[in-house]
Amino acid sequence: MTERALRLGTRRSKLAMAQSGQVADTVSRLTGRSVELVEITTYGDTSREHLAQIGGTGVFVTALRDALLAGEVDFAVHSLKDLPTAQPDDLVLAAVPLREDPRDVLIARDGLTFPELPSGARIGTGSPRRMAQLNAYARNHGLAIETVPIRGNIDTRIGFVHKGELDAVVLAAAGLHRVGRIDEVTDFLSVDTILPAPGQGALAIECAASNASLTAALAELDDPYTRAAVTAERSLLAALEAGCSAPVGALADLLADGQIVKEMRLRGVVGATDGSTLVQLSTTGPVPETHDQAMALGRELAAEMLAKGAAGLMGERAL
Repeated sequence: MTERALRLGTRRSKLAMAQSGQVADTVSRLTGRSVELVEITTYGDTSREHLAQIGGTGVFVTALRDALLAGEVDFAVHSLKDLPTAQPDDLVLAAVPLREDPRDVLIARDGLTFPELPSGARIGTGSPRRMAQLNAYARNHGLAIETVPIRGNIDTRIGFVHKGELDAVVLAAAGLHRVGRIDEVTDFLSVDTILPAPGQGALAIECAASNASLTAALAELDDPYTRAAVTAERSLLAALEAGCSAPVGALADLLADGQIVKEMRLRGVVGATDGSTLVQLSTTGPVPETHDQAMALGRELAAEMLAKGAAGLMGERAL
């Protein structure tokens, strides 16, 4: 008897459908079972408020998790940066596949790079994290810019530039790669300029903890280095008691000597959205071999950042 198709829960956006479709193809090859996409609308998709106002944490995730718990879907694909840091007991993060490019990028009119933008340039972003770092960079380099809060999917955001309403927008490189629009980027922003959101560029594949066979199958997609890196980044976010929409950036990367990986470096930043103050620190340690070691790296850096005044830059902290 033919097994029924596996049901993959996904948001309806073009980006979500693209990345979920890629995961579906891989899971189908691994399991020999067909996978059908089940489109689910989340609160974050229907609300027109800015994420900072609705408190970004979980707004793109809760409806998918509810569908998992209700047995309406067998597994779900999330952009990992959207996941709350607390993992529900009855759901398991079965896989974190190899991470895409974690950087932020600029799409600007006339092919301009960030330093080439004219005085008074209006740059659109829905992220307080990006606003804080863009404004700090501009202050430090004598640039005059205005960061403009925006919402919308990739098409909508790039459309603001094409229509002349904004001089540029900042987006995640990973999303543009996944929807085939990376050629429109006019500047890849170095992580030394803007640290990405914790988990940016990574996907999270989640299923019910009770479904042991599917959990084992999905684990084939897991990349251990990516999982260790995003675990450290999200541990920092949790220790700062900050939500997904807080002005917090973090990136863990591997430090290698030739072909030999030596250490993991974790960098973090918290900033006032006007760029007037940044707390930016880093720590380095052995490459984590366990979940607890990765968590400890994040907590260590968060403690140092809080001691330097990070709490006062985040507004209302997530409890």
